[in-house]
Amino acid sequence: MAEYQVLARRYRPQRFADVVGQDPIVTTLKNMMRFQRVAHAFLFCGSRGTGKTTLARLFAKALNCEALSADFEPCNQCASCKEITAGHSLDILEIDGASNRGIEDVRKITETVGYSAASGRYKIYIIDEVHMLTKEAFNALLKTLEEPPPKVKFFFATTEPHKVLPTILSRCQRFNLSRIAADQIVATLQKIADDMAITVEGEALRLIAAMADGGMRDAESLFDQVLAFHEGGITLETIAQVLGIMPRDIFFQIDQAGKAGDYAQAFEIVHQVFSQGKDLVFFVDGLIEHFRNILVVKLSGKNTPLLNASATDRERYEASALLYRKDQCMHVLDYLIEAQGQIRFAPSSRIALETIILSVMRSHQRIPIDYLVKELVQLEGKLNSGAPATAAPLPPPQPVQVAKGSISEDPTPSPTDIPTKKIPAVEPPPPQEPADVKELMKKQSRYDTVAHFAAVELGGSLQKMPLR
Repeated sequence: MAEYQVLARRYRPQRFADVVGQDPIVTTLKNMMRFQRVAHAFLFCGSRGTGKTTLARLFAKALNCEALSADFEPCNQCASCKEITAGHSLDILEIDGASNRGIEDVRKITETVGYSAASGRYKIYIIDEVHMLTKEAFNALLKTLEEPPPKVKFFFATTEPHKVLPTILSRCQRFNLSRIAADQIVATLQKIADDMAITVEGEALRLIAAMADGGMRDAESLFDQVLAFHEGGITLETIAQVLGIMPRDIFFQIDQAGKAGDYAQAFEIVHQVFSQGKDLVFFVDGLIEHFRNILVVKLSGKNTPLLNASATDRERYEASALLYRKDQCMHVLDYLIEAQGQIRFAPSSRIALETIILSVMRSHQRIPIDYLVKELVQLEGKLNSGAPATAAPLPPPQPVQVAKGSISEDPTPSPTDIPTKKIPAVEPPPPQEPADVKELMKKQSRYDTVAHFAAVELGGSLQKMPLR
């Protein structure tokens, strides 16, 4: 029985036309050969599974191909192309930077770089994970890299270009590979399924593409795992069962339960997650992605290309977006990102997950801060516009009435002629409150309640703000 070859190796691109998602880089490499302006050092950098080593091998194959096509594609039929494809070429030397990272390993390269190619046109060194080389090894390579022999090329590949010395970067032509779009991954996986005569649902392939995070090799490895588990048609339920993924239905269930205030479903959902042995951290990751999609729909609509979902899921996300406010979605996302790092170290991961889901559900009862601030401003304005309470004016003093004949007719009576009757003091009436102040006093209890909630909400928000 022939040895099985994984999909990532079996369907590795053997022509530039087979490379997915890197069209600008492919065009540049072809134009270098067309105009005979091939440099001596190249750096291919990008995330995992995007085609760094594949492009380096294809470019090396094209440079040494004996029957290059008019479109500068390797023929894959000549001796050089077959040797490079099989990994037996003496002119293409692939070096693992993680295993050969010392100065002695680089010295072997500098000592053999002067020898001419065995059969091909160029002698090419492909160093994968070049960022793993030590500083001394990089320095030992500098002179050779700057002025190599005429028929020697250096191809470097790395996922962490920031760790490569600037002196190395300045001597290389750098190509940044982008992540592969989900639609392109789905189309590639569909071609593989058609070639293997396997029926796969489109939703299942889209879920694999979402988990691959822009890496074609990751998507092919996940698809290979699914094929090993299940024979026949592959559905979305099959993917979820094999890869341990909770279906999206459970996230939409959280939306409906939170809006209805059915908090008991939080415990039922957590019980389902635990009984099926799902990864809690991965479940929280899915919940974060779910609310991210809801926020995207609220901001850009359901037809935005930023949403990686099928037409059916787009309709469901649009319905869930009506249950949330924008500030509520951002609050939930902040909370989930913070809880994601804490659930790993929680004494009871089950209780921690129950608390997380309950907090997400209770976010529907949270009063928006902007609403509280608005109420406080209105309250302050009403209190400041009220007329101050003033006392009523005092009445003029009344003349004193005395008995007839008790006062001398002399216009300047003597003190002895003034009667000794005590005059009563006149007390002013109590001040009257204006009508608007009375109305405000009636509403004071409601304002106190609003102010209390505002103080609580603002206080909690200020505690979460980073100190400057």
